[in-house]
Amino acid sequence: QEQIRESGGGLGQPGGSLRLSCDASGSGLSITNMGWYRQAPGKELEWVAHILSGGRINYATSVKGRFTLSGDVAKRTLYLQMHNLKPEAPALYRCHLDFNHWGQATQVTVSS
Repeated sequence: QEQIRESGGGLGQPGGSLRLSCDASGSGLSITNMGWYRQAPGKELEWVAHILSGGRINYATSVKGRFTLSGDVAKRTLYLQMHNLKPEAPALYRCHLDFNHWGQATQVTVSS
């Protein structure tokens, strides 16, 4: 069973930056992708970005140009560098492996 741990959330300033981290361990099974989703209270789960095992990275339109995803799928490590944060409702950012295994989430709040 995969154990997934997210960290780095917290309070960010509008226009500022935060960096999220995700690392996983456990099953030893090969995985093909890792990524982030987020969910604000009362809203649907929103895909943010993911990285494939070959290194290809895809971003949601809402974060493209502001967020940078990096990591190593084989090593089960993932980072989300968020720049130019927008003031919006707090959201839980959740890391996943292969869309099957999910972390407990880390909260991000952007407010002045």
